[in-house]
Amino acid sequence: MKIASWNVNSVKARLPRVVEWLDEFKPDVVLLQELKCVDENFPRMEIEDLGYNVETHGQKTYNGVAILSKYPIEDVMVGLPGDKSDEQARYLEATVNTVRVAALYLPNGNPVPGEKFDYKLGWMDRLIARAGKLLQTEEVFVLGGDYNVCPKDEDCYAPERFARDALCMPESRDKFYTLLNLGLTDALRAFHPSGHNYTYWDYQGGAWQKDNGLRIDHLLLSPQAADKLRACDVDRKPRGREKASDHTPIWCELDVAE
Repeated sequence: MKIASWNVNSVKARLPRVVEWLDEFKPDVVLLQELKCVDENFPRMEIEDLGYNVETHGQKTYNGVAILSKYPIEDVMVGLPGDKSDEQARYLEATVNTVRVAALYLPNGNPVPGEKFDYKLGWMDRLIARAGKLLQTEEVFVLGGDYNVCPKDEDCYAPERFARDALCMPESRDKFYTLLNLGLTDALRAFHPSGHNYTYWDYQGGAWQKDNGLRIDHLLLSPQAADKLRACDVDRKPRGREKASDHTPIWCELDVAE
């Protein structure tokens, strides 16, 4: 089963690229972020015509996550537990073909210091708590999305320039590793232990052409999912196309029975 994650940076603006990629790559499950539309405006028909079931958690103009699946989407949970006052659409969890998946869009957190950075760290604490509960179930699960965290300096093209950025702050990295140290596996690093493997390139300054990127999109797997992991990589092709998202998909393949 092939599971992919992609921050599309506006699903309506990027719809031709999304449809094109789904038709070419044919993933079984896709975790989308930054939809930038409410649920009723999601281009459901175009996606369903390709054979996908769709669940969305949208928000006008900002944020928004979705799960697309060739399998039925069951036991859907909308929103990350732990803060009933949080109205930002950043988390969607469900079960597809015995695998629990979550599409997440972690807060950017800039500027540092400030309320946005505090919100980011608090959100990460809630994600750590949720992952802990999921681990207790001993299920196969994948937490995929835009984490807005460069785990190490090698995940950033210019670490010195990002030293005070929320993506690279020690507090952000500490919480990311707290998450991993619960027993999760960074799927990409299981196959590519070192190297850049960027997933994001800014639109400005010729970042794509210069390969000035960041690795901020991740697939984190439970031990049970890691046991079934057969492949993981970044698909750079969509980023090089016309009117592309500034992110590109990351995908993994699990040995799960159909």
